[in-house]
Amino acid sequence: MFDIGMQELILIFIVALLVFGPKRLPELGRTIGKGMAELKRAMYGIKEQMNSELNDIKDPMSHLNVTGKIEKEAATAKDSKEKGAE
Repeated sequence: MFDIGMQELILIFIVALLVFGPKRLPELGRTIGKGMAELKRAMYGIKEQMNSELNDIKDPMSHLNVTGKIEKEAATAKDSKEKGAE
C-alpha cells in the first residue's frame, strides 16, 4: 500500500521510541490500532450503504430491458422482410 520496506519500518520504530519513550509506545500502538479498526469499520459501512443505494437505483431500471426490446424489434423487422421477399 505505502511501499514501505523493512529498513523504513525499523527507522520509524526507532524514531517513535525516541520521541514517545518505552512507556508510552505500547499505549500509542493500541490507540493507533483501535483508530485504524474504527476507520475500517466506518469505510465498510459507507461502502455497504453506497452499494445498497446503487441497488435501489438499479432495481427499478431492470424492468426497462432495452436490449430485449431492440432484439425483439430486430426479429420483427427480419420476419416482415422475409414475408415481403416471398
